[in-house]
Amino acid sequence: MREIVIQSAAPYSVRIGEGLLEKAGALSAPLIQGRKAMIAAGEQVFSLYGAALRSSLEAAGFAVFDCVYPSGEEEKTPETLMAIIESLARAGFCRADAVFGLGGGVTGDMAGLAAALYQRGLACILLPTTLLAAADASVGGKTAVNLSSGKNQMGVFSQPRLVLCDTGCFQSLPPEHWKNGWAEIIKTSFLREGKLQDLLADDEPEAYLEEIIALALQTKGSFAAEDERDCGRRRLLNFGHTVGHAIEHASGYCWSHGAAVAAGMAIITRAAYAKGLCGIDCVHTLEALLSRFALPARCDFEKNVLLAAMRSDKKRQDEHVSIVVPRAYGRCEVLVLPWGELGDWLDLGL
Repeated sequence: MREIVIQSAAPYSVRIGEGLLEKAGALSAPLIQGRKAMIAAGEQVFSLYGAALRSSLEAAGFAVFDCVYPSGEEEKTPETLMAIIESLARAGFCRADAVFGLGGGVTGDMAGLAAALYQRGLACILLPTTLLAAADASVGGKTAVNLSSGKNQMGVFSQPRLVLCDTGCFQSLPPEHWKNGWAEIIKTSFLREGKLQDLLADDEPEAYLEEIIALALQTKGSFAAEDERDCGRRRLLNFGHTVGHAIEHASGYCWSHGAAVAAGMAIITRAAYAKGLCGIDCVHTLEALLSRFALPARCDFEKNVLLAAMRSDKKRQDEHVSIVVPRAYGRCEVLVLPWGELGDWLDLGL
């Protein structure tokens, strides 16, 4: 097992290893003053792991409740959020109790937001069951739900109390979910030179999964700790996301998050090369990594469709939009573009 500490305003521990689900109660109990626990989970994840988490929490002295909802990005809505909050209210939860978000990034976002909003905030313990959530979404304190206008349009910054990444849960993941996680890990490798890049180049990166997750979270955690409100250096973590979120929205969320971010990274990197901001080796490195992990480097949406989706992006400020541009493998920078220039970037990258 590996453990890292995220040095946010309220530091918290992230533990990574197999068998952590069965230890969740014992590890969480010292951090929670109250003894009510709400498990928030999608139907599929709850059917696989809900009983094990319930048993662990009950053994630690918690009275356990659950709010189970349909699985999928399309359920990341204000309606599902309110269902979680109403469940907390009906069960008589107070600010000393806790929400346990069991699942992928969708559940982590909604459980974290529900915990932050109910009675102005109670503890949230995250138990990511996907590689994407473990290596990226579980850390940083971003919580949100989608609106009809776009992805993650309603949310707050709220850090979890504890993150437990049980890698044993990944055994049930279909290939598409593995790809989602590798996309975010590839993104992180473009932000800082180091061992993560070496491990991705290994013949069997899966053999180093715990270390890869820890390295990815250390990078994200350091950026988030410096810039919890996402106004400065943390914006580098959005590499591929401006275009990626537009692809997701334009597809009606038929494109997975990882696939959309992968294509988004490639589109921006090709445009950056065309504008002389990075070398062709940067393009080749990214496209080779995406190919290795069976991720797309292109999408078939027209420029105007993507621009329409980007109009609602959180990174747009008046008539400007921020994009993250690679300068080399391991070094990126944020560019703030006039809105009118974004179409040119898409022309060059698509």
